Amino acid sequence: MTGDPGSRGKEPDPPKRPPRQRRKQVLLRLDPAVHDAIAAWAASELRSANAQIEFLLRRALAEAGRLPRTAGPLPKRGRPARPGPGGAPPETETEG
Repeated sequence: MTGDPGSRGKEPDPPKRPPRQRRKQVLLRLDPAVHDAIAAWAASELRSANAQIEFLLRRALAEAGRLPRTAGPLPKRGRPARPGPGGAPPETETEG
């Protein structure tokens, strides 16, 4: 017999994801009118000013063909969903 005797019937562990990199913090000085315009635009799209700036920078990089392939996705907007009973994700109600 080879392997761990206690491992019979167990599913293999899922592949491990690389650790999530910490987001860089950058001090950005803006003209107050530019900041106000970005903040207003962000509010109309339900984003923070910071998220709007990152969105615009990523879009500009992509359009210029300079967005690194290693760049992770933008974080999801809004609050994380509350887990359902037993820690399961909540089910969405559908009409039918």
